[in-house]
Formats: sequence, structure tokens, C-alpha cells
Amino acid sequence: MDESLSTSSVTQSLSEKAYQLVEEMIVTLKMLPGTAFSEQELSKRVNIGRTPLREALQRLIADRLVISLPRRGMIVTEINLTEYLAILETRRELDRLIARKAAQRATPDQCKTLKLCAYELVKAAAANDISEFMRWDKVSDNIMEHACKNSFAVLANSPLHSHCRRFWYFYQGSGDLTTAADLHANLVKAVANQNADSAAAASDALLDYLEKFTRQALGLNSHP
Repeated sequence: MDESLSTSSVTQSLSEKAYQLVEEMIVTLKMLPGTAFSEQELSKRVNIGRTPLREALQRLIADRLVISLPRRGMIVTEINLTEYLAILETRRELDRLIARKAAQRATPDQCKTLKLCAYELVKAAAANDISEFMRWDKVSDNIMEHACKNSFAVLANSPLHSHCRRFWYFYQGSGDLTTAADLHANLVKAVANQNADSAAAASDALLDYLEKFTRQALGLNSHP
């Protein structure tokens, strides 16, 4: 194997690991909105070298989870309320597309795993275990993203889900985890049953709830 290709593959693998680690820290509020940090500090914290970490941070900047300030280091973005409503507006269209196509294209193994996800989502909510709920939420999202076979939709939608998970962690006291789990389980089961129309409708129902939850959390009036 060409040594340069091998080195590049290792760097890409570490870059993906760094991205997943830092994205998780931001989403779960281990790095709070407004937190300032340097590349060197973060490299030590996640125990990953500067080159793959720099690549990961460039992705997080593109995702608008991090901003870079010349000569001042980097800052975790604040939760911008106006922008967040726009995120939900955009996510609604992409989620519906992904749900519909996943229902049409999912493999039997993917459908089987999605049924397990639906069960685990409801179980986690019943135990009021938000970390477990979020874990199965992400698993089910990943399966549907692979099943839909539309990398363009997934690439656009993935960072929106990161922003939404962070919002939920930040305002979780305002939400009804059981309702969220039931709606998400309905979506996942519709995809698993390969009913595209039901999956699209369930996706819209989930986004209706997320928008309602957002407006309640922020003390806003209902959408006209």
C-alpha cells in the first residue's frame, strides 16, 4: 500500500472520531453555548492530534456549531432562537423526504432494527432517561439516513439534527419526553412497515410537536 494513502486514511479516521467526540460534547452541553476554547486545549481534552482535530473543527464550523475568531480562538455557537425556528422549517422538508425514501428503500435488516428502535425509544421515555432516548433517537436517524439512499438530503440534514438535539438538552424541562418518544416511534414504525405515506405523515406530526415544544420553551405564541 502507498504510505501516503495509508497516512491519509488514518488521518481521515481520526478526523471522523474527533468530529463525533466534539459534536457529542457540544450537543450534550459538556461544551456549553458561548464556551471559548483553543485548538490546543481541545486537542489535549479529546486526546487527538491537531491535524485531524482541525479537520473536524472545520466541519463543525460548516455545521454552525462552532465559530472561529481571528486571534481569539474558537467559540461554541449560542442557540439563536430565530435561526432555530428556521432550522425546524428546513428540517421538516428534509425529514419528510428521508422518511418517505427510507420507507421505500429500507432492507429487511434495517426494518427489523428500526422496530427495535421504536421499542427502545418508548422504553427510555417511560424511564425518563433522556440520554438513552437520545441514543436510540440517533441510532434510528442513522438507519433511516442510510436506508433512504440520498446522500445529498442526509448531508444537508445531519447538522440540523445536531442543533435540534442540543436544543432539547438545553430546554429539556419544557418538553414531554413520552409524547416525543411516541411520535418518533410512530415515524420509525411507519418506515419499518415500509409505508411511505404514513412515514411522511408521521414525520410531519413529529415536527409539529417539535415546533410546539420550541415555542413553549421560548414563551412564544403558537404559529398562526
